[in-house]
Amino acid sequence: MECLCEQNVTDELKIEGDMGGDPIWCNKCGCNLDIDETPISEELKEELWDWMARYGEWIEWDQDELLPNGIELEEERNKQGMKLTEKVKKELEGTYKVSFSPSTSARSYVNRE
Repeated sequence: MECLCEQNVTDELKIEGDMGGDPIWCNKCGCNLDIDETPISEELKEELWDWMARYGEWIEWDQDELLPNGIELEEERNKQGMKLTEKVKKELEGTYKVSFSPSTSARSYVNRE
């Protein structure tokens, strides 16, 4: 897959949630990769998009505050992300090294209080 690495391709992918990006990144240069170019099943792409669409559900965005159960919501989302990462690893076995980067934004809200 094309990225911003010196070779313009990567064999190391990272699954990570974020606002406004695709859930697949180059683990070397940090480039956000187009999920449609990822050689995984359409079903898994949909699962990743659904997971990504729920990013930040532990934050009350209008108030810029963590929800009362925000830590638990983020932890549950990270568990789902790990499961999805295992599915991606299985589909890309032998082609790409795949890792997961859990969200830590809820903890940053706790630490700023």
